[in-house]
Amino acid sequence: MTDSSDLILPDTGQDARSIHLVDTKGFDAWLATRPERDRAAVAAQKFTGKAASFAILPAERADDWAVVAGVGDAGTLSTWCLARLAEGLPQGSYRVEGEAETGPALFGWLAAHYRFDRYRTKKDDAPVGARVLLTKDIARIEPAVRLARATKLVRDLVNTPAADMGPAELETAAEAVARDHDATLVVTQGDTLEQHYPMIHAVGRAAARSHAPRLIELTWGNSAHPRVAIIGKGVCFDSGGLDIKPSSAMRLMKKDMGGAAHALALAQLIMESRLPVRLHMLIPAVENAVAGNAFRPGDVLATRDGMTVEIGNTDAEGRLVLGDAITKACEDAPELILDFATLTGAARVALGPDLPALFANDDALAEGLAKAGEAVDDPVWRLPLWDGYDDMLKSDIADIANAGDSGFAGAITAALFLRKFVNGSGAQWAHFDTFAWRSAAKPGRPKGGDALGLRAAFAMIEARYARS
Repeated sequence: MTDSSDLILPDTGQDARSIHLVDTKGFDAWLATRPERDRAAVAAQKFTGKAASFAILPAERADDWAVVAGVGDAGTLSTWCLARLAEGLPQGSYRVEGEAETGPALFGWLAAHYRFDRYRTKKDDAPVGARVLLTKDIARIEPAVRLARATKLVRDLVNTPAADMGPAELETAAEAVARDHDATLVVTQGDTLEQHYPMIHAVGRAAARSHAPRLIELTWGNSAHPRVAIIGKGVCFDSGGLDIKPSSAMRLMKKDMGGAAHALALAQLIMESRLPVRLHMLIPAVENAVAGNAFRPGDVLATRDGMTVEIGNTDAEGRLVLGDAITKACEDAPELILDFATLTGAARVALGPDLPALFANDDALAEGLAKAGEAVDDPVWRLPLWDGYDDMLKSDIADIANAGDSGFAGAITAALFLRKFVNGSGAQWAHFDTFAWRSAAKPGRPKGGDALGLRAAFAMIEARYARS
């Protein structure tokens, strides 16, 4: 992918091909104003103004041409309006004609350039070059570039196979982000991890030494500023443990560190934007493997919090590592905690792949996240922290069980489990149960790893902590 900063430039009148935007309701009127050669070209290409389609318009000079593109509303662009163009047009520079502001669509234009070709030996199907968009919305260029870089980070990390994206590689990725922003990185592993973060250690101890478990912590910002904790589930591969997954369910488990990818990308956005916060990012990084020392169904684990947890299912491991990380985050008394996790299949059954399930212990926080997601075309959907389901996590021999027996309300009971490690901290807390994956491509959103909920979270944080 070409550097995002080279794909959108200020429009100062430089040479560029024109993009004319139409929608279905205005298509006939637009067509009536065009010369015969345009009408013939549009008819030959069967273009009708449908959104996410386009046609090439000839010009009097043989070496010149323009574009007409269909959008949902030609007067108001959304995030993905221009993404199909960025994917399909030839290399070159373009400008949108007319009065519509291009600002809302800049991120989609950038995101559409993404390709993950690390493992391809032949790249004949790659684009011939960059498609550069000129815009007069100059103030929105850099914010769009930051979002595109963060989205690329999530996509790259999630798309990388587990053999090349284990806990050590997640640590390396965090080191790079910390180094770029003069942040402090602390990594806890080995005997210290076992002593102070027993659930993280227990989940990851069966992995090979090269994939040993660890807690990755990044801190940044003025300690006098409001404290914000960002936490991401970093299960780099999830076999299910001794409650092993079937092969069909294991196929995509390289993406089970998608929460960690979101947390790292959000930390990058906060630091790049120089928001006035004291940032604490935590990634419990493990591989849930099968070996003779794997934790077992029926085991009782200690926690950093002091509670004991009976293991009902070793495939409900993400909430365990998050529990210890949330406890650590709360010790620094943050006013806001956000966690991201590819936590439950139940959330996907309820909401499908595109909508992250959102849980929050504060109504204003939940409303702010939902409105922010709607504004930036990154929707989330709130599900309840239903107190009545707390009984599903009861244990006969420990303080709490990690999974209920019924199979009902899986996303809710997982969130209730996490809430037990937040209670008493006084922090506003939100939990994103995200898929971090696209099973089918859409304009600007290729099949594979993706950021779902990232832009919503950042928009809320940016509005909350914007500098005066």
